Amino acid sequence: MTGVRSSTVDGVLARSARRTPGRTAVRYAERSWTYAALDEAVSTAAAVLTEAHGLRPGDRVASYAHNSDVYLIAYLACARAGLIHVPVNQNLTGEDLAYILGQSGSALVLTDPGLAPRVPAGHTVRALRDAPDSLLDELATPRPFTPEREPGADDLVQLLYTSGTTAQPKGAMMTHGALVHEYVSAVAALDLRATDRPVHSLPLYHSAQMHVFLLPYLAVGAENTILDAPDAVRIFDLVEAGRADSLFAPPTVWIGLANHPEFATRDLGSLRKAYYGASIMPVPVLERLRERLPELAFYNCFGQSEIGPLATVLGPDEHEGRMDSCGRPVLFVEAKVVDEDGTEVPDGTAGEVVYRSPQLCRGYWDKPEESAEAFRDGWFHSGDLAVRDPEGYFTVVDRVKDVINSGGVLVASRQVEDALYTHPAVAEAAVVGLPDERWIEAVTAIVVLRGEASESDLIEHARDALAHFKAPKRVLFVGELPRNASGKILKRELRDRFSASGTATSDTATSGPEASGTATSRAAASGTAKVHEPAAPAPGTRS
Repeated sequence: MTGVRSSTVDGVLARSARRTPGRTAVRYAERSWTYAALDEAVSTAAAVLTEAHGLRPGDRVASYAHNSDVYLIAYLACARAGLIHVPVNQNLTGEDLAYILGQSGSALVLTDPGLAPRVPAGHTVRALRDAPDSLLDELATPRPFTPEREPGADDLVQLLYTSGTTAQPKGAMMTHGALVHEYVSAVAALDLRATDRPVHSLPLYHSAQMHVFLLPYLAVGAENTILDAPDAVRIFDLVEAGRADSLFAPPTVWIGLANHPEFATRDLGSLRKAYYGASIMPVPVLERLRERLPELAFYNCFGQSEIGPLATVLGPDEHEGRMDSCGRPVLFVEAKVVDEDGTEVPDGTAGEVVYRSPQLCRGYWDKPEESAEAFRDGWFHSGDLAVRDPEGYFTVVDRVKDVINSGGVLVASRQVEDALYTHPAVAEAAVVGLPDERWIEAVTAIVVLRGEASESDLIEHARDALAHFKAPKRVLFVGELPRNASGKILKRELRDRFSASGTATSDTATSGPEASGTATSRAAASGTAKVHEPAAPAPGTRS
């Protein structure tokens, strides 16, 4: 009776395969799959995983591989077989990789031949493709599959590890039901249609590309193209050929596309939907993109792994006058802003965003204390600092852990970054608080330049837009900012790097005298400090 009422992740594909069996579902490289063929391949892969490897419902299977059609098939096969899929960032190595494989207890690692040598000894490995006896080879001979136990909506389907930008990654326990609810929210909020031609170029291990776009688009029966990476020329080619009209990318990729030499000359008129998220989209950058492509509909997608990951959306008809906002909650999400005691604060007051939703994870894998801390008082505590306006729109001020305590006053790093992005010489900027004897934490800007500018130039520029106490005390120049594969700036790494050195390293400029104090613990921040709401903070998305 479970299957009669339950909706599962693999069932999303199965329904589309029954509805439009001959329609093209996925293209990757030279291969293409109709919906019927893709559904058949999923059943074959499920049979291989259970029969050849002896896996049983509840076993964890890690996918440590680059984008491909087979990566998608493996995920859906795990869902169909009642296995728990563990997507792993293909850039992880050493202890970071060993931690996730060990903490999840993965019984099998599906990988690419080039990545297999990185997998720690003691783990069973099987190639997804490009190797003898790969999972792709097995798909050439279809076989039936009958699950040992049919999965239900309450069963776990994925351990979605947080990105670990501020702490050790935690495996968010996602159920079939949570993700299916999130897929419906994505379809409704993002106007996903069967007639769309989306291109998926971000890593499929990342929740945004897989769960906000690829699976919801399979649910509505669209024709999907999977790329290895967000290659600008390849994307331009697809758009000009009429093969792509919808694209999701973090701001870093949109900035790269906009700065590409061919961006101004290629015919991109058939690109209709632009989705951004996963990190901060500075308002000045968004304004430049809209000026170049005035007919393109922009959607800001905000959320985090634990909620599937889509929580709020700012639609294309909602940007005017509120481009700093991340929008309103999606269909199955309830959100509010609370103070440290969990009391809802008035509109216009900064506080932590908390959620209630069937999209939420069940907690963190094998981490009961962290689960209890995140889920308390009947709400999930996101760690995001935001302001809600009277019309229900949310504006994210910062991560709670990224707010800077400067002289007892809390400063939102995103507002400072937004001010710096208006300087023509600034390509990228990250603002963090570094230990300082005088200020507790000195507001410090770490900048990648694309033109000529000095530290004093940028400090004065910021002071023209901000109250002086919010402007950077120091500016450090680097060749690039550390990021994870989804485009998030690793502020923890920046804080550790420059706090440990106490001064700029060889690729940075000399900092100002106010930054020369001895280290002071972040825990020394005054509990009575006031939060100053920004006039125009940049929208942030952590999907």
